[in-house]
Amino acid sequence: MTDLPLFSGESRLLRGEHEQRALGAALAHALPPGAVLFLEGELGAGKTTLTGGLVAAYGFAEGVTSPTYALMHTYPTPAGRVLHVDAYRVRDVAELYEMDLEDLVAGSRLSIVEWGEGLYADYPAAPVLRLEHVEGDPEVRRVTRVR
Repeated sequence: MTDLPLFSGESRLLRGEHEQRALGAALAHALPPGAVLFLEGELGAGKTTLTGGLVAAYGFAEGVTSPTYALMHTYPTPAGRVLHVDAYRVRDVAELYEMDLEDLVAGSRLSIVEWGEGLYADYPAAPVLRLEHVEGDPEVRRVTRVR
């Protein structure tokens, strides 16, 4: 997907949650229906904040939360369902497929997967974004499109 706000290998600095949400909104308008988006980054890097911008751009007025303990959240939006998966605690991606991941992805406007490295081969066209803390400024994040 070359129409995303970030091209493969490109990085951008995001200053604060407002810019993280703005990038999420831009991605929401660029990603086609049915897309899968992978997010990488250490804890607190802004994956859920970016997801909040994506979901809000589709018209979901409530806040989003990390699905770390639930593994999956779904957000009904006027544009269609958004699936938000956190695979951090999953030992084997087969666990996600046992939870009907394939059907949930197929029926979603967008599927966002945090910590989903084990699923990359199953979704080879899906973009991967890495979010990182920037040393010296706790409000700034670097986002890089890995693929």
